[in-house]
Amino acid sequence: MKQIRFGIDFLTYALKGGGKFYVWLLFLSFFIMLWVIGNITQITQGMIVTNLNDQVSWGLYMSNFVFLVGVAAAAVTIVFPAYVYNYKPLKDVVIIGEMLAISAVVMCILFVLSHMGRPDRLWHIVPGLGIMNWPNSMLTWDVAVLNGYLALNVICGFYYMYKKYTGEPMNKTFYMTFVYISIVWAFSIHTVTAFLLNTMPTRPMWFHSIVPIKFIVTAFSAGPAFIILSFFVIRKHTKLEIKDEAINMISTIITFCLGISLFLTLSEVVTELYPSTEHSFSLKYLMFGKHGLHGLVGWFWVSLVMNIMAFILLINPTTRKNYNILPFACVLLFAGIWIEKGMAFVLPGMIPSPIGEFVEYSPSWIEIGNSLGAWGVGLTVFTILARGAIGVQLGEVKYPSGN
Repeated sequence: MKQIRFGIDFLTYALKGGGKFYVWLLFLSFFIMLWVIGNITQITQGMIVTNLNDQVSWGLYMSNFVFLVGVAAAAVTIVFPAYVYNYKPLKDVVIIGEMLAISAVVMCILFVLSHMGRPDRLWHIVPGLGIMNWPNSMLTWDVAVLNGYLALNVICGFYYMYKKYTGEPMNKTFYMTFVYISIVWAFSIHTVTAFLLNTMPTRPMWFHSIVPIKFIVTAFSAGPAFIILSFFVIRKHTKLEIKDEAINMISTIITFCLGISLFLTLSEVVTELYPSTEHSFSLKYLMFGKHGLHGLVGWFWVSLVMNIMAFILLINPTTRKNYNILPFACVLLFAGIWIEKGMAFVLPGMIPSPIGEFVEYSPSWIEIGNSLGAWGVGLTVFTILARGAIGVQLGEVKYPSGN
């Protein structure tokens, strides 16, 4: 069958490379090994091996989950201009964004499984077997939209590559229907993730209608920043042509979204601190510390400085289009938003507890190892998918004409 041949040829090409390629995979495999060991330890000994507690039950796992949902959604920053506005420079590389979306959702699932503590009980939310509690549970909405988004990107990405592999014409009605659905769906996954947090009135720092908007703009900053970094690597190590216009378009999207994010941060600070009620305790603890506890203060200010520095570099067209400076700005931005969404949003939202307890949290080595390992799995998946997609795009992976 052509489909089986496509899968074999795709993986054969994707797993072949030079010394640098294998060193990179070996490097990632070290973290995957940590993930395997850490999760076995956690499953056999229980969640006590983490530093999560009754007061702070959402830690490093959920922080990474929230961030990576945004990275997955960011594929739309390529898909939307490529297909809605028919922007040719992005249409040639849209497949890379779809492969990133698949990889990011895989990482999201891994972080959720680690956070569950007992992933063997996942069947409880499987329709027909367990009680999904839909539509009342916001968590089941999140499960539905994430898995739906994963399916959409798999269908769109692999249908496109399969048709290019065989040389057969695409059914444009079929393909574009799924593309347009995936564009709308991309907004839904991070919106629903925001609803997962901001529908909790007992967590004042999260209980804001501004949260879904901020999640979207930070997603459309950090995700495209990673895409730009991957574009530079692809340009350097493969024959795939990625035009400057494509990079410039994405960097412009990043700039506007980051500017909106910084404005929303300022609005949140003023809204919380000006009346300075007990509802602002979480933000005060985050920014200045409270009751002698200040474990997250440094994270907030480092994140803010990194995002402001990145914005200054991006808002100036001269530095934004300087490809020696742009990667540095993207690294600053990616790291800054990772800190902002996790250490400066998810964690302080749990402190104080609903009854006013201030309990600090810092992740255990098991949590850190599992988190690095999940990233290792995700980056391995992205490396293999992107490399195979590049082979198809270049015509180096194609169905033999004689068959």
